[in-house]
Amino acid sequence: MAKIEPIDTPTEVDHNQLRRVIDVYVMPSTEDLGAINKETKRLIDGLTLPRNASVKVRGAVVGMRESFIRFGVGLILSVVLVYLILMAQFRSFLDPLIILTAIPPGLAGVVLILLVTHTSLNIMSLMGVIMMTGIVVSNSILIVEFSGILHRRGGKTIRDAVVEACKVRLRPVLMTSLATLLGMLPLALGFEAGSEEYAPLARAIIGGLAVSVVATVFLVPAVYVLVHGNRPAEPEAELPAPSQEALS
Repeated sequence: MAKIEPIDTPTEVDHNQLRRVIDVYVMPSTEDLGAINKETKRLIDGLTLPRNASVKVRGAVVGMRESFIRFGVGLILSVVLVYLILMAQFRSFLDPLIILTAIPPGLAGVVLILLVTHTSLNIMSLMGVIMMTGIVVSNSILIVEFSGILHRRGGKTIRDAVVEACKVRLRPVLMTSLATLLGMLPLALGFEAGSEEYAPLARAIIGGLAVSVVATVFLVPAVYVLVHGNRPAEPEAELPAPSQEALS
């Protein structure tokens, strides 16, 4: 009457919008979702799917992709807002651009240290990029602002003002940068349990800040001289002479 044979079959049948689906769950042993997403995408691209079959990735990876887009937009907006604030403070369109020239070398340093340490670009590393941008801008402001003060009030040429500003402001820039680098170093090493989640943030800050310090000391002053080098030296500001009434 019947022939019974044991076969492999799922214990439950799932459907999504009246279509039968098979869920494959991936439980990573590490927190590196970027590498897992890359490997999963490579495997899916190599599949030969039958007719009317498709593969859709869902879960935490989708949220990570959306977060990447939002962080990218947030980074662009932060740079634009910083430029607008600096433009209002310096009353110039060029000086804020000179200050922001230290950001691209910092981004290059972030990419370099992530490649050297085999760290993926994830949410934590993107947060480190945004934090690094703020520190880099603050270091550049020290040199650009002081150069302008020496030129306007000290009667120095642009070149002499930039050289003097670099000498005077070098110590605060190095102190701020070294304090941040040494503070992030234990977190970047990731020796403690659970610290691997925040290690990309510290590594991004260390790599970007280490390269941007060189850019702040050499690149930003060079760009400032190229942009304002033809500006003549202004006479040194003098205090007004006291009146006869004050002398009496």
